[in-house]
Amino acid sequence: MDKIAIPVRTEPLAGTIRPPGSKSITNRALICAALADGRTHLQGVLDSDDTRVMIAALGDLGLSIDHNVQQAAVDVTGCGGVLPVDAAELFVANSGTTMRFLTALLALAKGRFRIDGVERMRQRPIGDLVDALNSIGAQIECESPNQCPPVVLNARGLSGGEVSIRGDVSSQFLSGLLMAAPLARGDTTIRIDGELVSQPYVEMTLRVMRSFGVAADAEGLQSFHVPGNQAYQACHYTIEPDASAASYFWAAAAIVGGRVTVEGLSRDSLQGDVAFCDCLEQMGCQVAYGQDSVTVVGGPLRGIDVDMNAISDTVQTLAAVALFADGPTRVRGVAHNRYKETDRIGDLATELRKVGAAVEEHKDGLTIVPQPLQAAEINTYHDHRMAMSLALIGLRVPGIVILNPACTEKTYPEYFADLFRLCGNVQPPPTCG
Repeated sequence: MDKIAIPVRTEPLAGTIRPPGSKSITNRALICAALADGRTHLQGVLDSDDTRVMIAALGDLGLSIDHNVQQAAVDVTGCGGVLPVDAAELFVANSGTTMRFLTALLALAKGRFRIDGVERMRQRPIGDLVDALNSIGAQIECESPNQCPPVVLNARGLSGGEVSIRGDVSSQFLSGLLMAAPLARGDTTIRIDGELVSQPYVEMTLRVMRSFGVAADAEGLQSFHVPGNQAYQACHYTIEPDASAASYFWAAAAIVGGRVTVEGLSRDSLQGDVAFCDCLEQMGCQVAYGQDSVTVVGGPLRGIDVDMNAISDTVQTLAAVALFADGPTRVRGVAHNRYKETDRIGDLATELRKVGAAVEEHKDGLTIVPQPLQAAEINTYHDHRMAMSLALIGLRVPGIVILNPACTEKTYPEYFADLFRLCGNVQPPPTCG
C-alpha cells in the first residue's frame, strides 16, 4: 500500500485491546538471553522489523534461536558471555536499539565485527556510546562522518573502569553500556554528563537485567556501579504489551470520545510510557487503572504545558490530541527527538501545519495552537510513530491520508487493522495507490 485513507468515526468509542509486546523490552530481553548461560524462553515477543533484525543478527553471531511467531515466543540458547564466532557483518536496518545494544554486546567478544544500517541509520550519532566503550577497553571506529554508523569493532573484551557518558542524546547508549558492563573483567562505574533523557527506559533496562540475574547499583540515575565478572542466567521471561503502542488507542478515546481499555498494562508497568495517561488526564480525560488494564474515557479537552522528556516516544501522539483541545499545548524537554527515526520536532511541525494547525518550533519541543482542520496527505518520513499517531487525526477530520503506512512494520505491523477494528470498521482498511 502506498497510502491509506482514515475513515471518520462518528460515534464514541467503546472497546478493549491488547497491543503486541513491547519492542523496547523485547530487544533488551533478547540481548540478556543471548549473553546468558542456558536456554531462555521469552513469551509475548513482538514480531516487527526492529525485533526481526535483532533476532537475525543474533543468529548471524552463531546463537541458536527458535522464533515461533504464532505463539509470540522465542527460545534463545545463550552463549554464556562467549560468542561462538569471531567475525560477522551485520545489518540492522533503522533499528536504533539493535545498533546500540549490539555494539555494546560485541565489545565483549573477540574478533572483528561490522554493523551497518539504512541511510538514515548512517545519520544517527553513536559516538557517545563508542567513546564510552573505548574508554573501558573496546576498540571501535565509526565509518560515517559525525561519529555515525557503520561501526567496526576489533573486539577484545571490556576491562571495566570509570567512564562518563552524555545523557542528553539517547538513553539507549547508557542501556547498552549497562547491559555489557556485568561481563567486563573488572567493575565499571558509569557517570552521566548532563541531563539523562528518557529515564524510565534506563529503569526498564535495570529491571530486565535483574530478571536475568545480574545487578547494577544506581545512585539517582546519575551514577551507576556495575560489578564485573557476573553471569547472566537463563530464565522464563514474559514481555508486557507495548505502552508506546497503547498510547494511540488511549489517544483515540480522547479524540473521538468514549472509552478504551488497554489490557496487559497497569500503573506499575515496566514501561514509563504509561505516564502518557497522566497527560490525557491533565487535558480533561478520565483514567482508571486496574490490576491488569488501563482505561481512558474521553472528555472536553484543554491545552496543557508539559515536560515529556521521560515519555518522548509519545510526543507525536499527544500532538494529535492537542489539535482537538481548547487552547495551545506546549511540549518541552524533548530536544533529543530530533535524532530519532526522523526529526520528530521539525517534521512533526510540518505535518501538523498541513492539517491546519499553527505550530511554533522550539529547541526542546513545540507549541501547537488548534485551528480549523482540513484534509491532507501526511508524509511519514519512514517513521512508524509519525504514521500511527497522525492517523488518529483522521478519526475526526475527513480526508486524512497516510503515506507509506507500511513503515509501521518497524514496531506494529497490524496497527491499522487493530485501529480500524477498535473503531468498528469490519472491512479491510481503505487503501489508495
